[in-house]
Amino acid sequence: MATIGVLGLQGAVREHVKSIERSGANAVIVKKVEQLADIDGLILPGGESTTMRRLINQYGFLEPLKQFGQQNKPIFGTCAGLILLAKEIVGEASPHIALMDMKVKRNAFGRQRESFEAPLSLKGMNEPFDAVFIRAPYIIEVGDDVEVLATHNDAIVAAKQGPFLCTAFHPELTDDDRLTAYFVKMVEEQKKELAC
Repeated sequence: MATIGVLGLQGAVREHVKSIERSGANAVIVKKVEQLADIDGLILPGGESTTMRRLINQYGFLEPLKQFGQQNKPIFGTCAGLILLAKEIVGEASPHIALMDMKVKRNAFGRQRESFEAPLSLKGMNEPFDAVFIRAPYIIEVGDDVEVLATHNDAIVAAKQGPFLCTAFHPELTDDDRLTAYFVKMVEEQKKELAC
């Protein structure tokens, strides 16, 4: 069974844990760098990306997170987690973990009061996914090897590149575990590959 960590510095951590467990994997809240060695995949939850970056720096997570990704271990970034994964952020001089070849815009759909829900067509899923957007970013452009999984009003809101997955919305705030289950499957497949 795969073990998936949820970075526990800020954000909707417990909701992700429950979704991982419902999807048939072990879940661990990661609060110390050493824990990264014991997990097969990692979720970077939503929250506030600037605050999360400050906490990542404070607890010495930046380089270890980059190394985790460079080892081809799967990472799923939701909302602020998407921003952390991007190689380019509009209006910011430097990116954060910078593992996905994409350019993103923070708070692109507006502030807290402009939060909304919308049914999305997700690539590979038959039924629409009821996505919850809270002060959500979106992806402005992607590199050649980034697969676009969903758009909303022509803005890219879900994408995948190799072992990395991201959404501009919060799948953990719904009872629909299909995206978490998709990530669990990615982790299980990568775990087998890395063991070879």
